[in-house]
Amino acid sequence: MNTTATTGSFARPDSALPQSIPDYLDRLRAALAGADKALIQDALYDAEEYLRSEMAENPGQSEAEVIAAVAGSYGAPDEVAEIYRDTEIKVQTALRPPAAKRRRSLLGRFFGVAAEPRTYAALFYMLFSLATGIFYFTWVSTGLSMSLGMLVLIVGIPLLILFVGSVRILSLVEGRLVEVMLGERMPRRPLYHNRERPILDRIKDMFTDPRTWGTLIYMLLMLPLGIAYFTVAVTGLSIGLTLVFLPIARLFGFEYGTVNIDGIDLLAQGEPWAWPVVMVLGVLTVFATLHIARFVGKFHGQLAKHLLVRSS
Repeated sequence: MNTTATTGSFARPDSALPQSIPDYLDRLRAALAGADKALIQDALYDAEEYLRSEMAENPGQSEAEVIAAVAGSYGAPDEVAEIYRDTEIKVQTALRPPAAKRRRSLLGRFFGVAAEPRTYAALFYMLFSLATGIFYFTWVSTGLSMSLGMLVLIVGIPLLILFVGSVRILSLVEGRLVEVMLGERMPRRPLYHNRERPILDRIKDMFTDPRTWGTLIYMLLMLPLGIAYFTVAVTGLSIGLTLVFLPIARLFGFEYGTVNIDGIDLLAQGEPWAWPVVMVLGVLTVFATLHIARFVGKFHGQLAKHLLVRSS
């Protein structure tokens, strides 16, 4: 979301303008206080990228002069912050699925989960998380062991830097999956790195950024979480759907499959009274699984936000 503010005339005294890019970013961060952390990261990236590009195009001007020159087209920090807040509200409103009718009864709330599109997205994330969990865990464990093991050689240092950089890129990919499937706002841009700074300083920032280590922890956690999510989703759906359709299969003469309780086959020909009970148990199991998916979606979205997004 490249946001460019067009504010028309800018009648503000120069003394009220930030005098440097870090000052501008500090004021923008303060103006966005209370906003989503991912939104703040995106806004700071856009602002710094824009101001640095203007600095590169006007090498003879100071930072204060460049900021004053672009104030009318890009905006002061408080104006940019308000534009980002307004744009975020419009985007989130447009992307939000239609609100389901609020149900007051306990049964309405229990069965109403099936009418929420986010439920099925979270369920698909649970099924998909096994594959991503295996990939992330393998990538991190292999990359760490190879990089740390080769630090005694000169090739180990650049290998470690490349590995950490790849992990930060993967965090953006995972963020997009979390935002699309779970509905949790995640960064759409990386943290900005000033290319004019010495490369050693940029490498140091990468290793001292808590988000780097949070991302490593997240990707290692994804394997056990992915196994748990996949197991719960598959087990719940398979048991529930089996209980629903097995009595129907028996009704049409298929004799395969039983539901035994204390050695008694509830689907036996002599126990037809139990068939509706079995189907009801299956329906309840399926809907319970959908509720678990909704809970997992909210829980995992918060976990991803905590570990993958830098605190502002």
